[in-house]
Amino acid sequence: MRSLLILIDGLGDDPISVWQGQTPYEHAKHPAMDALIQNGTLGYLSICENDIIPESCSCILRLLGVDKKDIPHNRAYLELLANNRDVSEYEMVLRCNLAAIDESGRLAAFNGQGLTAQQMREAARLCDGVMKDIEFIHLSEYRNLLVLNKEAAVLECAVKPPHESVGENAGELLRELRQQSLAINYFLQETAKRLQPLAHDGLHYELYPWGPSARQGLPSFTELHGLKGGAVCKAEIVRGIAKALKMDVLTPPAATGDVDTDVRAKAEGALTLLEKNDFVIAHFNGSDEAAHRYDYQAKADFISRIDEQFVQTIAAQYKEPLRVVICGDHVTSSVTGKHSDGCTPVIAGYLNTSGQHIELTSYRDILNFLMKESD
Repeated sequence: MRSLLILIDGLGDDPISVWQGQTPYEHAKHPAMDALIQNGTLGYLSICENDIIPESCSCILRLLGVDKKDIPHNRAYLELLANNRDVSEYEMVLRCNLAAIDESGRLAAFNGQGLTAQQMREAARLCDGVMKDIEFIHLSEYRNLLVLNKEAAVLECAVKPPHESVGENAGELLRELRQQSLAINYFLQETAKRLQPLAHDGLHYELYPWGPSARQGLPSFTELHGLKGGAVCKAEIVRGIAKALKMDVLTPPAATGDVDTDVRAKAEGALTLLEKNDFVIAHFNGSDEAAHRYDYQAKADFISRIDEQFVQTIAAQYKEPLRVVICGDHVTSSVTGKHSDGCTPVIAGYLNTSGQHIELTSYRDILNFLMKESD
């Protein structure tokens, strides 16, 4: 029997007062998920369990069976792999957001808020080629990477994630990083000048480097579980994880990392991968992005659409027995816009067959259920 993990990023949430305390998951319409619960179970678990930080890289790797000691401290290297680029042992890579700064110098938004997708592409063009010693790589929308020579002080620098820092002084947030690296400091000065034409309505835009990482290997999915694995995804971190684990990766052309992704195409992609893999993960990032924007309605609507266009499609078209888990990786609060290590809904059940009672007391139970050898 094959297995499917439907990972709805940031599925856990806080109660929403205007919905009488319902969370976006509870408010959403999900008859296909409810049907799966009837042939399985629903639980609420913390994937983080207070020993890893509540962010996608560490939580997804845990759900894929990677031991805590092998989980990278930061995820930039994996996002680089997602774009078919690697670094040598003498280089490092940092994540780099296009951030909106208000007139008082505070971080107003971590995601290029106020700019169109075309303007964010223009911002990336303006920042490219500023320095020969720093390679600027545009990923998508506000997401970028920086590649430069390894500096131990930078790798040890704890820059606060921008999505956890909205409202704080941007200069103070990056002070230590700029002091540790003259190259990064100069790069940020020059790119800030180039981005000045995009300023409007009391906001201007600057780059926010963070999450430095170096090259790091991971065991393959087959080495971990003795199974073949595949992933249908768009988000750079998930594609990078899948490539690092040597899994098959499928990205539908109309897939995005937000709520406008082609959900039905991801279902078709998952069906294709299930033909030749024992295990498939399908990742949806839009729920996390909506919560970061405090848009609980968009998050609930996206969960409903995943149920209708993905879960129902799989249930209708996949005819063999299948183990299915639907869960989040961490909590993303639509109230605060931040991640936390609280509990996320976890649905585990069977399609086209019945099975033994499914125990859900920790993330290990998810692994035990999904990673059984193919029947």
